[in-house]
Amino acid sequence: MRSLIAAGVLLASGATFAAPSSSVLDQVQQRGTLKVCTTGDYKPYTFLRDDKQYEGIDIALAESLAKSLGVTVQWVPTTWKTLMPDFLAQCDMAVGGVSISLERQKKAFFSDPITVDGKIPFVRCDEVEKYQTIEQLNQPSVRLIEPPGGTNEAFVHRELPKAQLELFHDNTVIFKSVADNKADVMITDSSEAQYQQRNYPTLCAVNPDKPLQYSEKAFLLPRDDVAFKAYVDQWLHLTKATGEYQRIADEWLAKPGD
Repeated sequence: MRSLIAAGVLLASGATFAAPSSSVLDQVQQRGTLKVCTTGDYKPYTFLRDDKQYEGIDIALAESLAKSLGVTVQWVPTTWKTLMPDFLAQCDMAVGGVSISLERQKKAFFSDPITVDGKIPFVRCDEVEKYQTIEQLNQPSVRLIEPPGGTNEAFVHRELPKAQLELFHDNTVIFKSVADNKADVMITDSSEAQYQQRNYPTLCAVNPDKPLQYSEKAFLLPRDDVAFKAYVDQWLHLTKATGEYQRIADEWLAKPGD
């Protein structure tokens, strides 16, 4: 009764009420497509094959999310350097091993964390002992190589300012530069390094269980859209509880021979 009286007073005073804004949750279902930004260059999370089809852990998860909404995925290509502006301008979400960061949080929401990760050195196996610590890495003689625009580059600028840094734009073959001794170290997420060891047997992840920096990965979502975030988080919770997430992850992260 009090609320009705208060509402009547407000209306009588000429106050106006804004209609609830439409959530991306509603827009996606009305449109019939979920527009997803992804870089396609970051195994095991996202990779664009030669046949122009995407694959990876986050690709499969995004397709599962779309299925739960009764829609299909519309993939939107992006790069790590342009991820945020592309997401804000074109996409309902961004996926593909996206690390949670406070800088990104200023412009977007994140889903609940999907997995825990962290930055580690990826080096030639015969030089693992040379690159154990920040002090060993932060030297003028150390040649670092990183893709531009992502959290790897940000980590290097912040923690390893004395080392030499080369920015390499093709993240699908960047590891070859280390294998060919054109660079000494790539700082990357533990999950990527452990996956890429299978493709580059001369390269080793340094202390993959003890990263130099704690990190979490999640989906990038529109800021202030509480309804869409709540749906994605609940879907993610159920996906993990039912074992679907683990089945998808195991397809990519299982060691050869397992």
